[in-house]
Amino acid sequence: MLFYLTLIFCCQLIGELLIAASGLPVPGPVVGMALLFIGLLARGSIPDDLNAVADTLLTHLSLLFVPAGVGVMLHARLIGSELVPISVSCLLYTSDAADDLLQV
Repeated sequence: MLFYLTLIFCCQLIGELLIAASGLPVPGPVVGMALLFIGLLARGSIPDDLNAVADTLLTHLSLLFVPAGVGVMLHARLIGSELVPISVSCLLYTSDAADDLLQV
């Protein structure tokens, strides 16, 4: 199982290195996940141990959100005082209007 955990992290590292070298605006872990997916397609199946490692990571995925939640709670007053600019920027830059503004 340690081999497959190392394989997952190596795919992520390779993805990070490819993004750093190419400068593409894509997160490195996404590229690493695509590389792992391509490798699994070439293999034709998912090894049982890799499946067990992935299931274990997914069952504990919520733990990765704890630091972000603590940060939000720690800075709740600051976020509350800047709620309007934060909301406007989130709405603006997640909408199609952002594409129009960035092309100007």
